[in-house]
Amino acid sequence: MPMRTSSTLLAAFLAASFVSGCNKEKAPAAAATATTPSSTEPSADTVVATFGDGQKITFGELNDRLKDPLANLEKQKYQTRKQGLDGFVVEKLVKAEATKRNLSEEALVKAEVDDKIPQPPEEEIKKLYDEAKERLPPGTTYEQVKPQIVDFLTGSKKQERARDYFAELKKNANVQITLPEPPRPPVERKQVAAIGPAKGPDSAPITIVEFSDFQCPFCSRAIKTVDEVIKAYPDKVKLVFRQFPLEFHKEAPKAAEASLCASDQGKFWEYHDTLFANQSALQVDKLKEHAKTLGLDTAKFDKCLDSGEKAATVKADQDDGQKVGVNGTPAFFINGILLSGAQPFDEFKSVIDAELAKK
Repeated sequence: MPMRTSSTLLAAFLAASFVSGCNKEKAPAAAATATTPSSTEPSADTVVATFGDGQKITFGELNDRLKDPLANLEKQKYQTRKQGLDGFVVEKLVKAEATKRNLSEEALVKAEVDDKIPQPPEEEIKKLYDEAKERLPPGTTYEQVKPQIVDFLTGSKKQERARDYFAELKKNANVQITLPEPPRPPVERKQVAAIGPAKGPDSAPITIVEFSDFQCPFCSRAIKTVDEVIKAYPDKVKLVFRQFPLEFHKEAPKAAEASLCASDQGKFWEYHDTLFANQSALQVDKLKEHAKTLGLDTAKFDKCLDSGEKAATVKADQDDGQKVGVNGTPAFFINGILLSGAQPFDEFKSVIDAELAKK
C-alpha cells in the first residue's frame, strides 16, 4: 500500500477537523472562513438605509436585529482560528519530533500511524471485493482494487490513530492554547423532550439529548467523545438518543427503525455501536445480519423491521428535532443548550461545567 506522506496525512486530519457534521444541504457543515475584521466599522448611529418619508435604519439597529447570527459568526471565526492554530502546532511538533529521532516527517508518521494499524485479514478484503465486484467496471481484478479496499478498511482507523498520536505530542510538549475567546452570547435553551433509549442515571443533573443519523460519518466520529464525556461525568450525565436520519442518507431511515427494533429486545446500545462501526453495511439484509450476530430473536426483529412499525417513532423524533432547530447531525442539547456537530470534548466540558456550577 502506498505510504501517505506526513503532509498528506496532516492535510486530511486538518480538513476533517474543519467539518463537524452532516447537514440537510447534502454537504458537511463547515465552519465559516475567518476574515480580517474591518478597522473602519461604522459607529452605531451611522445611517445604513433610508426610505419613505425620512425613515432610516442605523448600523446599531441592524446589529441588534442580527445579534444572534453575528454572534455565531464570531464563534465560527474563533473555532476556525483555534482549529488552524491546533494544526499549526501539530505541524511544528511533528517536525521537531522527526528531527529529534533523526527521521523524515514521512517516516515518523508512517512509524507512528500507518505501521500501528494492522493490515485487514485477507478474507475481509476478499469479502468486500466479492460484495462490490458487480458494481465495478467489467474486467476489474481483485489485485487491481485491493489497495483501495485496504485504504477503505483502514482509513478511519488511521485518522483516529493520527488524532491520538498528535494528542500525545501536544501533551508531552505541554501545549497551552491562549488564543483569546470572544464573549459568549447569552445562553438560549430549547425545550427538548428526553424520550428514547438512554444510559446514565435518571437523577443526573445533566441530560444530553443527541439527534443522530447512523449513516452520517460525523455521528460515528462523535461516539468516542460522547463516551469520554460519560466516563468523565459518570454520575452527572444522562444520555438520550433520538433519531434524525437525513433525507440524502437513503439507508439511514431503515437503520434508525432497526435500532429501535433492537431496543425492544434490550440491545439498543450494542446495535447502535454495531451500526456506527459498519456504516457501509446498512442495507436491510445487513441490518438483519447484525441482529443475528448480536443474538437477537431474529424472527421478532425481522417482523418489526419489515412491518415498518418504528417509522412513526423515527418521524416523531425528526419532527421534534426540526422544531428545536436541528438541521444537521449530530446535534446535542445539553440541558437544552445546543452543541452542533462532532465537537471536541472541551466543548462539552465547557457547557457541562457551567451547568454544574449553577446547580
